Amino acid sequence: MTKKVLVYTQPDCPPCKIVKQFLDHHHVMFEEIDITKDEKARDHLINVLQSYSTPTVTVDEVAVKGFDLPALEKLVL
Repeated sequence: MTKKVLVYTQPDCPPCKIVKQFLDHHHVMFEEIDITKDEKARDHLINVLQSYSTPTVTVDEVAVKGFDLPALEKLVL
């Protein structure tokens, strides 16, 4: 079963780049959402996911807030 992976990012976010490289390295398909260009996504990040940082990654409906590769690894590998 394919998992839906969303990566909430913003420009000049080094941890965001590392998370995307990690997902690419493990051949995990994901959709990148730049919260500086998508106001609805930013509002969703804050109000629904209750996250104020990037990267925030959702795997199906589970959110990994901030730079947490071990938690992300458990969900996608």
